[in-house]
Amino acid sequence: MTYYVYILMCADGTYYTGYTTDVERRLKAHNTGKGAKYTRSRRPCTLVYTEEYPTKQEAMRREYAIKQLTRKEKEDLMNRQD
Repeated sequence: MTYYVYILMCADGTYYTGYTTDVERRLKAHNTGKGAKYTRSRRPCTLVYTEEYPTKQEAMRREYAIKQLTRKEKEDLMNRQD
C-alpha cells in the first residue's frame, strides 16, 4: 500500500497538511465537511502538494516534519516540486 502526505490550500489562504492512502477521497472528505476539524470552516480546499511513502510510519513522520515548517518553508517545498 502507498501512503501520501499532502498539503491543501484552504479558502482562507492557510495550509493544512495530512496523510492518507487515497488523496482524492480525502480531498473530497475535506471539502464536504467530513475531513479534519481545521478544514471544515475553511472550505473549499485545493490540493497543492503530495509526496508518496511506502509505509504509514514514514508518511506520519514526514507529515509531522512538514507541520513544523514555517509558511515560507512550505511554499519553498511546494515550489521545488514544480
